[in-house]
Amino acid sequence: MVTVGVSLKMYFGHERALAWFDAVAARVRSHAGVTSGSVELFITPTYLQVGPAVEAFRGTPVRIGGQDVASADEGAFTGEVSAAELAEVGATIAEIGHAERRRLFGETDAIVAEKTRAALRAGLTPLLCIGERDEQDPDSAAEISLRQLRASLTGAEGGSVIVAYEPVWAIGAAEPAGEEHVRVVAGALRAALEADPLRTGSAVIYGGAAGPGVMTALGDAVDGVFLGRFAHDPDALVQVLDEATRVAERRAA
Repeated sequence: MVTVGVSLKMYFGHERALAWFDAVAARVRSHAGVTSGSVELFITPTYLQVGPAVEAFRGTPVRIGGQDVASADEGAFTGEVSAAELAEVGATIAEIGHAERRRLFGETDAIVAEKTRAALRAGLTPLLCIGERDEQDPDSAAEISLRQLRASLTGAEGGSVIVAYEPVWAIGAAEPAGEEHVRVVAGALRAALEADPLRTGSAVIYGGAAGPGVMTALGDAVDGVFLGRFAHDPDALVQVLDEATRVAERRAA
């Protein structure tokens, strides 16, 4: 299976998000890769858009997630949204530790680990955003990313995770990180997950200026891609879903 993810961040207002959900849902309902299960599509909209997204994609295999999650299960935490509530309204994924959360809101490895544990307790799949801040050689980047992964999973109960390898320096850039760079880092992350019996079924996907051609170029180095603004055009998203389907078919063969 090839995984394609989309984060809408805070780019869409509510009405635009609803229109985008409807446009994408209409396309994936007849998309062979998505309907067959060879391609998994997930979307993380804003909190206010999670419920409408669940409704818009009802009857499809598309998974909906939150862009963040509280580290606590309940209580006096004004402005927070718990993993249990996300699960209650139909979300199945919680995005955790994105570089923007770390940079803008001071999230530390310890906070990321708390949120990972909270997501797993509620039955959500943690979408762990991992990546080095500054451009450097692949081996050094892999070491930093592995350290982040280990920290994110500290004390976590069993359950699969999706690791989004997003080198911070490539987020929003004109071009993705180099193919060999991604192969080295993603390979190290995948090997670490495969060696952990608690993480059976986990995946490693690439984000950071991802678009058409990235999965084909990377071959088996990653399990999919994590898209940003490129996917704002539903037809552009379908291009990547088509590519993911071809990649899945080649792997199956």
